[in-house]
Amino acid sequence: MAALFAVCLSLSLTLTACSGNSGPLTGNYVDDTVTVADTLLATIALDPSDPGRSEAETEARALINNYMARYRPQPKVNGLASFTTMQTALNSLAGHYANYANRPVPDALKERLTKELKKAETGVVRGA
Repeated sequence: MAALFAVCLSLSLTLTACSGNSGPLTGNYVDDTVTVADTLLATIALDPSDPGRSEAETEARALINNYMARYRPQPKVNGLASFTTMQTALNSLAGHYANYANRPVPDALKERLTKELKKAETGVVRGA
């Protein structure tokens, strides 16, 4: 089941990346935040033995970079509580991928990321 999900996630990200924009990002802050949060939650939930985990993590790194490059310079967005929470989560996950590229996300970090990503997702939908 997890392998099928990883394949579907990979195909989805690959197909949207071919559309000429920066991946699945649309330019709509609310939609992009929800998409990034959901994608990263799915990625960190993958089993460490899943054969698609490495590719999903590579795509997650690219998604993090694209999201931050798009929204960090926007003053209307980067002052929002949802962006601050999202930035904290993304920095933590990017740091893990940079320092421990071949290791799965530890349970404590996974738990914290899950809380932060869900909080950012809830906040952005509410308009915060």
